[in-house]
Amino acid sequence: MSERTPLLHYRLSASGHEPGEPREHRQTTSAGHEEPDTRSRRPGARNPAAAQPPKLNTFFGVVIPTLLSMFSVVVFLRIGFVVGQCGLYQTIAMLLVAYFIISMTVLSVCAISTNGALDAGGAYYMISRALGPEFGGSIGIMFFLANVCGSALYVLGLVEAVLTTFGLPDDGSLSMSRSAVLPVGYWWSLLYGTVILLLCVLVCLVGAHIYAKATFLIFIIVMVVLGTIFISFFAVPFRTVQLPGSNSTIGPSRANFTGFKLDTLTGNLQADYTLDYTTKAMMSFATVFAVMFNGCTGIMAGSNMSGDLKNPSYSIPRGTITAVIFTFIIYNLLSLLISCTCDRILLQKDYGFLRDINVWGPFVTVGVYSSTLSAAMSNLIGASRILFALAKDDLFGRVLSPAKRTSASGNPWVSVLISWFLVQLVLFSGKLNTIASIVTIFFLLVYAAVDLACLALEWASAPNFRPTFRYFTWHTCVLGIIGCAVMMFLINAIYASASIAFMLLLLLLIHYLSPVSSWGCISQALIFHQVRKYLLMLDVRKDHVKFWRPQVLLMVSNPRSSVGLITFINHIKKSGLYVLGHVQLGDLDVLPSDPLQAQYDSWLSLVDHLNIKAFVNLTLADSIRHGVQHLLFISGLGGMRPNTLVLGFYDDASPQDQLQDSSLSMSKFLDNSSQNEDPEDQDEPPFHFPPVRGGVAVGRGAVWGGKSLGPQEYVCIIADAVKMLKNVALARYFGQFDHTHALQGPIFVDVWPVNLLRPDSAAYVDTCSLFLLQLACILNMTRAWQKARLRLFLCVEEGRSLKGTEQKLGHLLKDLRMKADICTVPWDSEVALHWQRQTRLDRNEKEEELESEEGGVEADKFFSNSFPSNTSRVSDEYLQAVNKLILEQKLRPPAVRFLYLPRPPADTSRYSDYLNQLELLTRDLGPTLLIHGVTPVITTDL
Repeated sequence: MSERTPLLHYRLSASGHEPGEPREHRQTTSAGHEEPDTRSRRPGARNPAAAQPPKLNTFFGVVIPTLLSMFSVVVFLRIGFVVGQCGLYQTIAMLLVAYFIISMTVLSVCAISTNGALDAGGAYYMISRALGPEFGGSIGIMFFLANVCGSALYVLGLVEAVLTTFGLPDDGSLSMSRSAVLPVGYWWSLLYGTVILLLCVLVCLVGAHIYAKATFLIFIIVMVVLGTIFISFFAVPFRTVQLPGSNSTIGPSRANFTGFKLDTLTGNLQADYTLDYTTKAMMSFATVFAVMFNGCTGIMAGSNMSGDLKNPSYSIPRGTITAVIFTFIIYNLLSLLISCTCDRILLQKDYGFLRDINVWGPFVTVGVYSSTLSAAMSNLIGASRILFALAKDDLFGRVLSPAKRTSASGNPWVSVLISWFLVQLVLFSGKLNTIASIVTIFFLLVYAAVDLACLALEWASAPNFRPTFRYFTWHTCVLGIIGCAVMMFLINAIYASASIAFMLLLLLLIHYLSPVSSWGCISQALIFHQVRKYLLMLDVRKDHVKFWRPQVLLMVSNPRSSVGLITFINHIKKSGLYVLGHVQLGDLDVLPSDPLQAQYDSWLSLVDHLNIKAFVNLTLADSIRHGVQHLLFISGLGGMRPNTLVLGFYDDASPQDQLQDSSLSMSKFLDNSSQNEDPEDQDEPPFHFPPVRGGVAVGRGAVWGGKSLGPQEYVCIIADAVKMLKNVALARYFGQFDHTHALQGPIFVDVWPVNLLRPDSAAYVDTCSLFLLQLACILNMTRAWQKARLRLFLCVEEGRSLKGTEQKLGHLLKDLRMKADICTVPWDSEVALHWQRQTRLDRNEKEEELESEEGGVEADKFFSNSFPSNTSRVSDEYLQAVNKLILEQKLRPPAVRFLYLPRPPADTSRYSDYLNQLELLTRDLGPTLLIHGVTPVITTDL
């Protein structure tokens, strides 16, 4: 069968064509419209469509296969067994329960099948396209095995029927019947089953068209036989029936067909469970239901032929519902008529009694042979179609690749042969009732999956889920799932548990193989639906400091030089929002298209490659500052918005390429054709990022979006974030940070919670200091950093109560439930350098004040000088001394340091000085985070 595009294969009811009406061959244009195929054909050339066999309509493709599969062995060989064991009351109850379950499933099948174009695979195709490759592939294998076991079950049923008529007595006595010519026994039964299966395989190898013709002939025979059976109940008088030889030694050897009698009906109302004379096992409600339910498992026979139907969306619902209603009526009528006319002993000891009471016995024999043979072929061809669909989807790699092969007419002959081989293996079980429970559980599991697929589509509320069949709700799906699950465990809890476990193993296997599919996955729709609902419930007005967590926006200029920082920030997000932001300079008015759309795949591939939990947010702006403003304003949604901005440090350090993607070069980045390369040919995922600067600093600035970023604009970004009440962190020396190397041996995290740029106001308990402690504690709580020890450095001067200050800080840490080693650091000499400069500044400020009064200098100049940032009040000598103090601690170097970041000065003209002071303070310190907190993030309350 040739593949068709969904658009080509899709049929709309409003298109003006009647269902099944032939259409002009069409091809899809690049714009998505259908146009007539105008390809030239040579005179006398063979039409490619003519080589394909004609498709099947509703009656031949759905009604007949479904009817024959649902009748099969049960209607002729097991309906009396069910009534004889369960009685009429429980038989009707079983039929109601069974048909309730399958009716719920049929409604789900009808809904899914009318929601779009169906291809080969039936229920597997529906489930996989709705639930995704993992769930669909695992259920597809289960459905394939169910059809394989079902085919074997019907072959064994046919063997049983043949031996009932033509088999020699197994007790060694001579049979009085001339037709008893076949030897009996396990190996003989296996031989007969093999021959019957070969006949089925030959029909299936020819193709679905011949199969449809054969089943139509069988359908006519079965309907005639059913007619004679109903006539026999009224036309045949009282008759004594000889029980099979194997039963003559256990109880009476004869039983009666009484005709319509009230006493007979009364005796057949209640249950009377006895030994099954074919398996010698004691029957129960569950085991009898398992056998009876096999008469209902054929509802997917028409769906399995979806690839061979003219119009699957039209034929499957109508044909399946018609077959279900018809079989339900027949089963109930047969159960009632049997209860009124047959002795209980006849029903329990002779499963082929319908032949003995028929107006002409051979009629029933022919009906049994025809229906079971048809059901066996139906399951065999259904299994092959499912296997072919699984192979085409490449869910199991090369394991199923041979099953893709088809004949010239599109018949998957390799899949048929594989299915035949597996059915032959199942035939070694020997008895019909032995595998009935397994087959029933497999089918129930598949039906539950179909209901689950429909339920997921309904709950996801996807706009494209609008089936033309509307007689279903999510309630019917839930009832179908519950009914299938309950009956699975009632039939056999061990088999049910094993089948579910096997399905989950298959699911994990497919997930591990990670097949690439373009079907879409229902999980994404369900996640979207639930996330939207909970985001609406996440009210920012109900935020509380007890439940604060960092929600980080990390600005990345070039991911190639930022891998270390990206992975480190991933550790301190504490299950919070993590957004990778990037600004590209440009003007959309003068560009032909949005240049960011082509970059998203590379960024998402980077997230997958680094195994981090982050979102990506890109923006186009006329400047880096405006781009960061955009991202701070619009990133996130509802109560999930970034509260912390992280920037790389502004310095002259040469960036290094940490991705080491050898498949990229500058020419590849500029050449969009490189995006069309096959990723499988590359060892690493294709990251289409520009190369790093190669050590060339442009205007002392880090390159953002291909242009230099000046120091003034960089500090403006920090000031903007503070105005927006966002916490700010500047990361320095993370270009070569490798957390794997950093976490070897003893690990320390140093925290300096004092504003080192203002030694005259050294406070450890302000908002910013507590924010530092909180982030360090969060880092220590992550799995990778749990073995790290926090070191809290307390800067003190002589004359102050050292012990009292240390105890006070220790009590604070205890109240905050933080474990840290407090290290006292004397810094008298450093503070002395500060006060020396402070004295000179105070003298100069007084002089400037007098000059401003005399010269009329504006007062806001003085105000900006006295702003608390104190940028102009520390000298380079002091900063170098503090930097040396931090470096000369006689302790093991830390993996990372947390320092206090003062806010930028109010006077924008001093931004360069501010940045220079930060550079002097952090020079050669190794991986360092300069952090400024603006909101309370920690509390001692319960």
